[in-house]
Amino acid sequence: MSYWQDAWRRLKMNKVAMASLVFLILLGIMALIGPYLRPFNYADQDLLNTNKGISSIHWFGTDYLGRDIFVRVWIGARISLFIGITAAVLDGIIGVIYGGISGYFGGQTDNIMMRIVDILYGIPYLILVILLMVVIGQGLWTIIIAMVIIGWVGMARIVRGQVLQLKEQEFVLAAKTLGASSGRIISRHLIPNTLGPIIVAITFDVPNAIFTEAFLSYIGLGVRPPMASWGTLANDATRVLLMYPYQLFFPAFFISATMLAFNLLGDGLRDALDPRLRR
Repeated sequence: MSYWQDAWRRLKMNKVAMASLVFLILLGIMALIGPYLRPFNYADQDLLNTNKGISSIHWFGTDYLGRDIFVRVWIGARISLFIGITAAVLDGIIGVIYGGISGYFGGQTDNIMMRIVDILYGIPYLILVILLMVVIGQGLWTIIIAMVIIGWVGMARIVRGQVLQLKEQEFVLAAKTLGASSGRIISRHLIPNTLGPIIVAITFDVPNAIFTEAFLSYIGLGVRPPMASWGTLANDATRVLLMYPYQLFFPAFFISATMLAFNLLGDGLRDALDPRLRR
């Protein structure tokens, strides 16, 4: 049995992680097909049907402008998942390249590169994201760029630590002896052997990015109206919270459930990909 087969076997034994994985798969499917299950557009206003409760016509009710909340929730799922996954993957790519180079070459190169990471790590993440949003302007890709600018430093530290442990192993010395270039050793020998921690770190980065996007949208710095995200839905619902609390329930539930599912899946992956637990 290979390493990845054994990891999948152990992940399947973790019922909580598998339930989280199933939930996330269903969430992704509903984000794709959910808006087409009802004959409404996420931006269409119907002022004759404002703040309607849950019914057979409006499955999640309507908001203060008469827009169907069910459709807007799944449009928001598209936005939140796209931003969260894209930002986490870009953080991973930048962090893997930066941390791999720093850990492999070591010495003065490592000192300089890690001091840059320390400086970026000391900057309050959320404050910098908000400042960049104000300067650059609102937009989907603006949110992602603002998150990625310093979001990769955690991944860089993880990869650097892994590479420092691996670069003195026999297979790396053999590759050097055979004349392999530094780039080839990093990309073909070191990075593939750090995929376990990388995958786990990306899994934990996704809910952080989703929460950041929801917070930015909640305070009015996220996607532009009438585009919906879970943060804008929560912002709209707070205006009528005391009279129609159900409007806040749905975006709050999906934000919380999605973040919890990613974190539980990350815990399961961390256990499944740990070679010390392999039997």
